[in-house]
Amino acid sequence: MERVLGIGGYFLRATDPEALSAWYRDCLGLDTDEHGLWSQEAGGTVFATFESGTDYFGSRAQQTMLNFRVRDLEAMLAQLRAKGADVAQETEDMEGVGRFGWVTDPEGNRIELWEPA
Repeated sequence: MERVLGIGGYFLRATDPEALSAWYRDCLGLDTDEHGLWSQEAGGTVFATFESGTDYFGSRAQQTMLNFRVRDLEAMLAQLRAKGADVAQETEDMEGVGRFGWVTDPEGNRIELWEPA
């Protein structure tokens, strides 16, 4: 059986694509080239499905949620708060998996931040 090799891209609709791209660059450090190519650090990627009625993604209108691995969750959340980002107050620790926090981008997309265990 032929298999996929990894995630080749993640695409978002935006009212102002340039401003949203700038937010991801300035707040999360996601540096891309002129074609949107971002070379990420090696590491695992979770692919999971959720019940259709879940509130985990924030708004029920949001069908998917992007999860970024981070080195230091507390430092990332503090950086986002300093930039005025909409950061959830709660964090979650999952034994053997890591720590999680959430931020909502300017277009209303909830993003999960994961500091692996």
